[in-house]
Amino acid sequence: MHRGLHGRGALFDTDPAGLVPRLVGLRPNQHRAHPFEHPKEPPLVVLTGARGLGKSAVLGELRDAYQGHTPVALIDCAEPQFAAPPADRPEESWSPVTQGLLVVAEQLAEPVTGAGRITFPRLMSGLVAVAAGGWGDADSERIRREVERILLLNEGGSWVSGFAGRWAGKVAAKVVAAATGTGPLVSGAIEATLESVAEGFTSRRHQKASVWYRTYPNAGGNAQRGLILLSGHFRADGTSREHAERHLVRALLTDLTEAYTGVLPRMRRLGRPLVLVDNAQSAPGPELIEAVLRDRADGGTDQVAFVAARRGDGRRAALRGAVRRELPEVARRSDWTPDPAVPSSRALLVALTPLTPDDTLHIVGAVCDEIPVPPQLPHATHRLTGGNPLGIGVLAESAAQHLPAADSLGELLTADVRLHEDRDGVPAYRELLDRLVPADRLDELTVLAAAHDHDSACALAAALLPDDFGPADVRALQTRLAEEGLPGAPGQFVGDPFVRTLLLLRLHLRDADHSGWRRAHETLIAHYAPGEGDGGDDPERARYRLYHELALGSPDSAVAHLRDTFATAGTRTWLRTLRFVASAPYFHAHDAQGRDFTGRGDRRAAVALGRTDAGQPAPEGADAVLDLRVRRLLHAVWQLADPLVLPDPKVCDRLRFELEQLSNLRPAGNALLWRASRDWPAAALAGRPLDALDAPDEEDGDDSDDGGGEA
Repeated sequence: MHRGLHGRGALFDTDPAGLVPRLVGLRPNQHRAHPFEHPKEPPLVVLTGARGLGKSAVLGELRDAYQGHTPVALIDCAEPQFAAPPADRPEESWSPVTQGLLVVAEQLAEPVTGAGRITFPRLMSGLVAVAAGGWGDADSERIRREVERILLLNEGGSWVSGFAGRWAGKVAAKVVAAATGTGPLVSGAIEATLESVAEGFTSRRHQKASVWYRTYPNAGGNAQRGLILLSGHFRADGTSREHAERHLVRALLTDLTEAYTGVLPRMRRLGRPLVLVDNAQSAPGPELIEAVLRDRADGGTDQVAFVAARRGDGRRAALRGAVRRELPEVARRSDWTPDPAVPSSRALLVALTPLTPDDTLHIVGAVCDEIPVPPQLPHATHRLTGGNPLGIGVLAESAAQHLPAADSLGELLTADVRLHEDRDGVPAYRELLDRLVPADRLDELTVLAAAHDHDSACALAAALLPDDFGPADVRALQTRLAEEGLPGAPGQFVGDPFVRTLLLLRLHLRDADHSGWRRAHETLIAHYAPGEGDGGDDPERARYRLYHELALGSPDSAVAHLRDTFATAGTRTWLRTLRFVASAPYFHAHDAQGRDFTGRGDRRAAVALGRTDAGQPAPEGADAVLDLRVRRLLHAVWQLADPLVLPDPKVCDRLRFELEQLSNLRPAGNALLWRASRDWPAAALAGRPLDALDAPDEEDGDDSDDGGGEA
């Protein structure tokens, strides 16, 4: 595997072979055969996952690994060429599918080791028939240009150099003459094409291809009529166009199959042709995938290895019946068997998994090279990104450009990072957001990232977003995030912690005075305030309110709540509340009045280590010792749970000590508090999230009396 990719050996490994070598029948970067895992029919592989997981990088690596060894094509469905026809071509004679087929065939036609070019006479004839439907008022030069590009799909590498191009020009002239004459335009162009194919090829194979359209529905055994019907169905749009497009996909597959039949071609061509489709959630991706699956379900016997990549988990109706695997599950065998009655079962959905801490360590080390890296930085990077390859890569580049001046991940995110020599640097967090979230909804997501559910998101939308963005738009955005692999999580509107952190950072920095940041949190503080007739402060709503007060730098209410409920709430509930409230974002240091300022420094450590105890008198009637202990504990967890800072060993020691002392004050909850005193500091130092002690334990003490419910 190429050294630039990490954690994807299940796809690329050579010995033992990963998934793609087993399907293609070739070892990557080698012209050496490997036994097929599925010799009769390969699954259509679809790599799934959210943005930034490296799907495009995988496809690019596959192209590089097999290019020149077996026919390979890579298309990116997000490119502009698939979004709309050229300015001089009408939509009635163009679609993303026809453009995709043309681009795929052009790449597959390139000669490879031990074999010449593949020709596509069936696809060529069909594409000319489709294009002819738009030549009604075209000039001869445009017709010639379109025809020549399509006809070059039939250029064979064994001919004298340049002969095929000259032949294509001759055919184009004949088609132009037919299209600009007095007879029926489409039929004239098709007739000229078929005649030229028959004249230009004398082999039985090409003659057979020239009459393939005789079997088109209702063609009555006449190839020319079949192509005319195909052209008409394409112009009719709707389901008729879908029918025509499926036939064109079948033409591509049939041409490829024929290139591999016969004794001589089999001896020359090793492995299978490989078609790679990136961003397959966009046209023509879904249409191409569905057409291939349906053709195979109808008895098609092509031997093409398809690997597509799409955002989300692929649970749309078209792929609902697909076989699903996690990436590690396909490392040695796929255990894929299609259901004959379900076309989509011929697809194999493989979810790309996040990278491991070891992968992150190697990436940061490779990018930073000889630059000294703080030993905790790689694991802290993994905790922040959750193993997102894009996030790891950008942070590693920022570290290489800004260490040792930057001493936190927050500073690496806000520093300009230059990823391309021909472009100026931009803040790393902006570079990441541009590639991790939908660009057309960045402003709305920046605000709604502070929300916890639909209701709180609606409250934020009403206060901070335009009037035309209402509850229905909030739900639509939730649906879109889920489709892209970013579903919500319990307690958070944006479920992915890394993406949420980036969005909240953008919210904080969007206004020079952080006014938008304050308004968002003040709105949610009011949203979660106890209402009249509520019968008291609901603990579930209280913890959200305390979270947002802490995000504004005001810890007093959180300290009071945790102090006053320490003896009465279930220990597990109390710890979960502490952990949740202390997950409040902290992007700048706060002064003694809770106001944030742009200077460096983190006041949380000073509070956690007891350096401010003298200036923090307990409220009248409160246990002064417990009040200070809870205050120190809250600030210790707040800093150590912060994904943007490197863990401070002194604060870890203090966290351990404070939890130990609290365990002595609560004998019934001693086991849980003692376990947290060991687990939480260890997790922080190792760059792991502080867990919420969800796993049951035989010595949990008062766990059964956790009457407060989950917090």
